[in-house]
Amino acid sequence: MSVLRCVAVPARPARLGARRRMVGGGALRSCGRATRTIALLVASVDNPFAGEIHRGVEDVARAHDVAVLASSLDEEPEREVAAVEDSIRRHVDGIIVNTTTADGSALRRVARLDVPIVFVDRTPSGPAVDCVTSDTRSASQRATAHLLQRGHRRIVLLTERLHVATAVERRRGFLDAYAAAGLDASGALVLSGLVGAQAARAALEEVMASPQPPTAVFSGQNLLTEGAVHALSALGLRRTVAHVGFDDLPLADVLDPGLTVVRQQPRTMGRQAAERLFARLAGSTEGPEHLVVPTELVCRGSGEIGCPAH
Repeated sequence: MSVLRCVAVPARPARLGARRRMVGGGALRSCGRATRTIALLVASVDNPFAGEIHRGVEDVARAHDVAVLASSLDEEPEREVAAVEDSIRRHVDGIIVNTTTADGSALRRVARLDVPIVFVDRTPSGPAVDCVTSDTRSASQRATAHLLQRGHRRIVLLTERLHVATAVERRRGFLDAYAAAGLDASGALVLSGLVGAQAARAALEEVMASPQPPTAVFSGQNLLTEGAVHALSALGLRRTVAHVGFDDLPLADVLDPGLTVVRQQPRTMGRQAAERLFARLAGSTEGPEHLVVPTELVCRGSGEIGCPAH
């Protein structure tokens, strides 16, 4: 699968410096304290999306005879800092991190450390860094536009806490779609700060009971999509309220109607991030690179339900 390679920035932060070189055949450099391990820090190891990233990383690491040590961050910035510092104490050869903060504040204390780091799925703002993401903002705009084209104006976006980079970008894409269509976004609703399926279900059930309920739902993460499906099913609204989810779900195609989703490629992202990390360990000194893995809007029926008044 091809990826869009963004223009590389010439300057290279210290965190991307190669701490250990690699020699022929992918072997870690013999000098220093190479441990033949890398750390993978993700939001939660029990999330299927993170599991797919893990598999992509592991496929590449196995080819280099390197072990992957995975840890959950639970979207807590302080836990992220602790996990990075712990990984460094364990002398891992490099780190791949699904960062918890949009501004990168969680990693400022460890940015000075000379350990290769690659960001996956989410990238912090600020200095250019090596990262692999989806086209998350534009994908969110396309999904929202898909609902707007079917007459929906009062659309609710369900999203995580807004210190999470992907939540910020998906909110921006959601609002971009209204602006691109020349529409007033006053009818748009954003329910943020949601953690897990139960929180999404409760929030959506509450808003659907309001005097002016939304006619369409855009759930901005796989667990939030699960919660939204449960809420609409419990309320008997799956055939009348349109729904698009970000991330595909198991059995999404056998629901009635099938669930329309933005399908990402987390395994590809994991593989690309690992390849970038091993390039750094091999001594690559080129500038930071942002690889963008494309998404696909998969139409199965739920996102094609029109607005009742349209």
